[in-house]
Amino acid sequence: MSGVNKAILVGNLGSDPELRHTGSGTTVANFSLATSENFKNREGERQTRTEWHKVVAFGKLAEICGQYLQKGKQVYIEGRIQTRSWEDQAGNKKYTTEVIANQMVMLGRAGDGGSRIVTDEPPEAQDEDGGSQIPPGDDDDDLPF
Repeated sequence: MSGVNKAILVGNLGSDPELRHTGSGTTVANFSLATSENFKNREGERQTRTEWHKVVAFGKLAEICGQYLQKGKQVYIEGRIQTRSWEDQAGNKKYTTEVIANQMVMLGRAGDGGSRIVTDEPPEAQDEDGGSQIPPGDDDDDLPF
C-alpha cells in the first residue's frame, strides 16, 4: 500500500518569490508562507501562533508565482512535503523541509488578482481559466447513481 503526501496551506507570503533557473532552463520560485492559528491559553487570553513554510514551485507555476505574488498577499497552496539534505562548506549535514507546490490560488479582493487557480498540469489538461478538464470519455452516463 502506498502513502499519501499532500499539504494544503492558506496563508500570507512573507517575502516576494525569488526566481531562478535550473541548468536545463526550468524556472524555480522560492518563497515563504505564514499560516496563523488563533487560540486561548490556559488563562483565557487570546494567542496567535504563526508557522512559516518554505514553498517551491517549478515551471509555468513558478513563472506565474513570480509575476503575480508579492509579500503580504494571501494564497492557497496545494502540494507535497519534501525534505532534502546537503553538506555546507564546513562539511556539516544540513536539512530543510519544503512544500513542493502543484497548485496555487490567489486569494483576496478581485483587484488584488484574487481567485485565480493555477496548477502545474500540462496545458492540454487545463481549460482557459487554468482549471482541470475532465478527460474525454469520463462522463457520468455509466454511474449507478
